[in-house]
Amino acid sequence: MAGFLRKRDKQERAAFQLYATSVVAARDAFLYATLGVPDTLDGRFDAIVLHVYLLVRRMDGEPQPAPALAQGVFDAMFLDMDINLREMGVGDLSVGKRNRAMWEAFHGRSAAYAAAWQDPPALAASFARNVWRGAPPPTGSAEALVRLAAAQAACLAAQPLDAMLNGEVHFLAAEQAAR
Repeated sequence: MAGFLRKRDKQERAAFQLYATSVVAARDAFLYATLGVPDTLDGRFDAIVLHVYLLVRRMDGEPQPAPALAQGVFDAMFLDMDINLREMGVGDLSVGKRNRAMWEAFHGRSAAYAAAWQDPPALAASFARNVWRGAPPPTGSAEALVRLAAAQAACLAAQPLDAMLNGEVHFLAAEQAAR
């Protein structure tokens, strides 16, 4: 039993480390200052969703324990969202509803990005619709986000799964990835 718990603890730590690295990448100032991702709660949420989506996508189709680790990253994200909502003063009765809405948004965006992945104009349209919430994005920004997503996906694909299982991952700087 103790061996199972240690294995679970190690995997949970790795998931939280991967999520934390995704958040750092999503906070890259280039996304907001140059690409015009809205520097709002919604915009920051969408930047995190994109980076977590890319990380989960990397683990998709890999053998266990990669799917369990991907689920752990997702769980870490929504535990963090829950904590952040509470710190912002959202009442206990509303936290669950808001967290569920964010959970549904994550899944909706993930499905939209996956469906458009092989079609850059469709992916740009999906980014425009989700990241800018229907407002017109700055000229060229949705396309730059497509280049960024593709570069980050390639960067993640080149990283060994064993490193990820230990919580080690890196993302490119947004400016480099968006070229």
